[in-house]
Amino acid sequence: MRQLARICQFLLLTRRELLGLVVLFAASLPAVTARLYSSDEVQYFSYLRSLWFDHDVSFENEYRYFHEHNIAQSQDFYETFLERETPAGRRINYGTIGCAILWSPFYAAADVSTRVRRAFGSDVPADGFSRPYVSAVAYGSAFYAFAAILLSIGAARRVSSNPEAFKAGLTVWAGTPLLFYMYVAPPFSHACSAFAVALFVTIWLVVRREWSIRGAGALGLAAALVAMVREQDIFFALGPAFDLGLALAKGKREKGEGTPGAAIAAAVGFAVGYTPQLLAYQALNGHPGPSHYVTRKLTWYAPHALQVLFDPAHGFFFWTPLATLSVAGLFLLALAGRGDERRIGWCALLMVGLQVYISGAVESWTVAGAFGQRRFVALTILLVMGLGALWRGAATLAYARSVLTAAILLSVWWNIALTAEFGIGLMDRQRLELRKNAYDAFVTLPRMAPELALRYLTDRRSFYKPPGPSGTR
Repeated sequence: MRQLARICQFLLLTRRELLGLVVLFAASLPAVTARLYSSDEVQYFSYLRSLWFDHDVSFENEYRYFHEHNIAQSQDFYETFLERETPAGRRINYGTIGCAILWSPFYAAADVSTRVRRAFGSDVPADGFSRPYVSAVAYGSAFYAFAAILLSIGAARRVSSNPEAFKAGLTVWAGTPLLFYMYVAPPFSHACSAFAVALFVTIWLVVRREWSIRGAGALGLAAALVAMVREQDIFFALGPAFDLGLALAKGKREKGEGTPGAAIAAAVGFAVGYTPQLLAYQALNGHPGPSHYVTRKLTWYAPHALQVLFDPAHGFFFWTPLATLSVAGLFLLALAGRGDERRIGWCALLMVGLQVYISGAVESWTVAGAFGQRRFVALTILLVMGLGALWRGAATLAYARSVLTAAILLSVWWNIALTAEFGIGLMDRQRLELRKNAYDAFVTLPRMAPELALRYLTDRRSFYKPPGPSGTR
């Protein structure tokens, strides 16, 4: 009970709220899809399997296994991952080590349980590829997505003691692509990314009160985890860095808010924490950095920054209209917040803007074939903070709460409906077609709901289709 009290204290949740969320999460676990499908999933899984069983970052045997077992059989996959080599003579992997680190406790449990069952006569291979291992990764991702929601609710309360934080967390859970990458395609990196960023932002909100040396070091370690899960997410670190810079400037004037030692501790913490990734890069690519195939995709003036938000076929705000409300809430926090809320709001907006920038700098900005603008799943904690602030602000305006509630309900249904349309092949997975998608969301799907529910319960595998020509979702 004492440990439960400490967890509740850190998350700023009551015991009733925490236990209710845990029960909800546990009840939803049967919805987790425990399989590998796309080349991205194969790359992240291969990192873990190779480190665990082969103790290296050579992925030839993993890639060949998946190709030969009809999991990644496209010509693009074979040419990219079974023909090309890095300068170090290894097979290419565009992924990073962070997901392997986060998944490892679940993978270890699967390995131990599989070996124990084999000792009692089970014929399930203890090879790192069989169903228990894949399931461990899938359920591990679902757990981290759930943890991201818990941290996000706590962060919204930490910023403003917001009574709407709990509802905001549940809404973002159901109304953003986190839902898809938590249940439908968990072996992608995005659920882990949402957790790593949520942990980083939470630590920042705690540490910024005093900017102690120890706290800043922990923040640096958390930033390293963020970067090791997804390289682009390192831009999140610039928000707290800006905040620390302001604290240092104020400390020089008023003696004591921030110290240069905190900045040094954060840098040292990041350097120490990021070392495993540098070693992996060196062994894999022959230099302590990502593959040149990754860096060559970037155009640093971000020509697609507006499109990544507003393009009707691929834009974040069209795929996830709830995000527009959350970003509006962050602006409200920055412009009309109480006391220190404004500074936090501006730092949060800086982090959102930098994610727009880096996503708009990538040639593959459309992420066509994936569900939604998946590179923004890491914004989960900021979306909860923003939505909570908007909900709080609406309480002071006549009729605003009713209008906001209606907009939120429509946004949540839109996300759930697109998830269903994507899953059953009712939509073009390469792009949004707003008129058709809207008709299917509000007319076709309600008519099909009983049939789909029965099919989901009795023949769930029928929803899964083999990879298309590109080998990705």
